[in-house]
Amino acid sequence: MAGGNYKLDTKLIHAGVEPDPTTGAIMTPIYQTSTYVQAAPGDHKGYEYARTQNPTRTVLQNALAAIENGNFGLCFGSGMAATDAVIKLLHPGDEVIVSNDLYGGTYRIMTKVFANYGIKFHFIDMSDAQNVLAYINEHTKMLWIETPTNPLLNIIDIAASAQIARNNNLLMVCDNTFASPYLQNPLDLGADIVLHSATKYLGGHSDVVHGALIVNDEDLEQRLRFIQNSCGAVPGPHDCWLVLRGIKTLHVRMQRHCENGEAVAKYLRSNPKVGKVLWAGFEDHPNHDIAKKQMRGFGGMISFTLKDDNIEAAMEVLKKTKLFALAESLGGVESLIGHPASMTHGSIPREERIKNGLVDSLIRLSVGIEAIEDLIEDLAQAIG
Repeated sequence: MAGGNYKLDTKLIHAGVEPDPTTGAIMTPIYQTSTYVQAAPGDHKGYEYARTQNPTRTVLQNALAAIENGNFGLCFGSGMAATDAVIKLLHPGDEVIVSNDLYGGTYRIMTKVFANYGIKFHFIDMSDAQNVLAYINEHTKMLWIETPTNPLLNIIDIAASAQIARNNNLLMVCDNTFASPYLQNPLDLGADIVLHSATKYLGGHSDVVHGALIVNDEDLEQRLRFIQNSCGAVPGPHDCWLVLRGIKTLHVRMQRHCENGEAVAKYLRSNPKVGKVLWAGFEDHPNHDIAKKQMRGFGGMISFTLKDDNIEAAMEVLKKTKLFALAESLGGVESLIGHPASMTHGSIPREERIKNGLVDSLIRLSVGIEAIEDLIEDLAQAIG
């Protein structure tokens, strides 16, 4: 896309994408090739081997950088592969401060994989960014946050966290999967690395597994690109093409996710059989004012419990929904319902989950873009 100060909605459709120079195709082709012919050794027109570079991936990486207001994008075979690459920036003896409510897969790779290599992780409550200060020492190298968090929808102040990171020479990582670039841009608020499971809202159609990192600093990009190439956890060109396609409708999908999410959250709060409803758009939601300041909307992710906080009753709800499909993942056009304690967060020890507020009876919704009347009716018949 030619230069210009375009709005996000326009960038989502055009950023990083140019007509194919060979055919003029308006959609980026799928370059399904493993290697590239060279006119002479070293004369490879920027492409030599597909683990290192692929034209379809290049276009997607440029598009991701543009929509997150960053300088560089890097793509990976999954969100966990992207997470893995970031932690590989560290060395044995380094310490990381992490938000205590986070995706179970992130907790698992930190505690079950990288802890074995001498990296120490502190999982703490970051509802007040100042809580971080008590855990910073000479070995601390990285601050890692999710906001909104998975699955309790806790809000963490990105700008305040980034300021603490800068003051203490720490790398600041923000997992922006729940918000997507449509609702929040952490680089603008001071984060060093933005991470996405592009499987979710960026892809948006539950048909691709993909991960992404976006940064501004060129040295940091070079370090991550070295890891990307050396370790090889890269996506195939067709996966990149699917995410490129998904990004083009992110704004219209997210508008409906937000509208439906608000309606479902308000319905749940009005249902006498429902107990706690967690949705960042409620004025009494913890740190709602921060959410309002750093987000452009509150998204389609909601968690709730039943009034009697009964796990058997929660299991019945999970069985009875018809439109809300019982499945892991989130961010697709279809609505999903899940049980974090046994599904997405099953790798977190129960005592840790309970201490952080993730009770056994918690239900998580990824509200899709179906007709809102149908979604509410489905929940009503399932809850009873």
